[in-house]
Amino acid sequence: MVCSEYASLAKTGGLADAVTGLSLALCARGHDVRVLLPKYSQLPAGTRVKPRGGQAAKFRYLELPAHTRAPRVYLLDLPELTGGEIYTGDERDAARFMQLAEAALLLGEVLRWHPDILHCHDWHAALVPVLQEARELLAAAPTVLTLHNIGYQGVFADSVLEENGYADLVDVIETDALAGGTVNFLRAGIGSATAITTVSPTYAKEICTPAYGMGLEDLLTARQKDLTGILNGVDYATWSPESDSFLAKHYDTRDLAPKYELKAALCARLGLIADRNAALLGVVSRLVPQKGIDLLLAAMPALLRETRASFALLGSGDPTFTEGLQALAAEHPRRVSFTNGYDEQLAHYILAASDIVLMPSRYEPCGLTQLYALRYGSIPVVRATGGLADTIEHFDPVTGEGNGSVFKDANAGGLLWGTRTALQWLDEPAARSRVIGNAMSADFSWQKQVEHYERLYQRLLT
Repeated sequence: MVCSEYASLAKTGGLADAVTGLSLALCARGHDVRVLLPKYSQLPAGTRVKPRGGQAAKFRYLELPAHTRAPRVYLLDLPELTGGEIYTGDERDAARFMQLAEAALLLGEVLRWHPDILHCHDWHAALVPVLQEARELLAAAPTVLTLHNIGYQGVFADSVLEENGYADLVDVIETDALAGGTVNFLRAGIGSATAITTVSPTYAKEICTPAYGMGLEDLLTARQKDLTGILNGVDYATWSPESDSFLAKHYDTRDLAPKYELKAALCARLGLIADRNAALLGVVSRLVPQKGIDLLLAAMPALLRETRASFALLGSGDPTFTEGLQALAAEHPRRVSFTNGYDEQLAHYILAASDIVLMPSRYEPCGLTQLYALRYGSIPVVRATGGLADTIEHFDPVTGEGNGSVFKDANAGGLLWGTRTALQWLDEPAARSRVIGNAMSADFSWQKQVEHYERLYQRLLT
């Protein structure tokens, strides 16, 4: 696994959870999994890999004792490029992740270990198959490139190649990935990888269209036979109300009383009105346009006027959205709490204590928050896109089928409809009990999803 994030070592969002969950699930089934990511300055020192040639000094081995069957994690030591930030947002990222890609091809030689599969995640590792072709390293190992979110492509001035000693890549990168004086890491990787996956079946179809392809739809359509959509899974050892180590109380479908005790405790902690009969609406999200935060800001005033609901919001990102949420929290201090940043414990509390979790995404490759919400019996309100459409079925009180509220249009009206509908279910004991039961019984474990990756790997090897 070649990646920029791995929970809980380096995490900004769902990428870290997805890579970690898949790696652990593969290990649990007896596979030998190695993980390579940069050694950010905040990570533990680890143990230097025993020298076997000049490259060994760059690698540190990190033992993760939390799991009996855990992948072996290696950190690439790049002190001149790797500070405390996972992403710098400038050309240092280009240099850092080019070196990570090359290191992935050298690690096997250093360890005297030959991987059967090189699994690369997002644009940060997308140059692995390109370098494999250019340098003829680990040529027999098929490459899998997983697209967790093609909204982030790694586009830099093409001068970064020569400046960092990778001028030879120009000969193997397709010309459309070198257009206009830039180099697009993700486009280059999609053109070279043996197989491409993304994190839900619906998103795999969506990204082949102009509406969702982010300029890559032509290449993805051309490679459609090599493109597979596989849903992310959930590590229920971490995300489950029966055993969540972050929660003071635990619950299951047989006894939800502790959930409402957690709700009261969270409201007290955040300064919100603690009312068992008033819904708590939770949001744990990056504050970016993709996540539909502008729709949330447009819908919240109406919900505050019409209902007794309160909001617990956690996230960081676009300053415009941050300022908007801060203003609403200042205007309604007893009904709106906004925490700017990311707090792992608070994220768990919000997902467990909320009655409803809002995800009004414009697009969503897979989404993990709605899967976590299901397990905690917090009704997801989602837009019908990507992995949200694949995992949330709109509840029908007549048939009793469904596990959440799904709206179609990416506007404030759609979000209001979806939220009002969920609030109606909460007011009807039979509907409330059924939709919560359906949500908590849904199984999106990695134990189920990992089999799809095993079949893909086996197909590539044969």
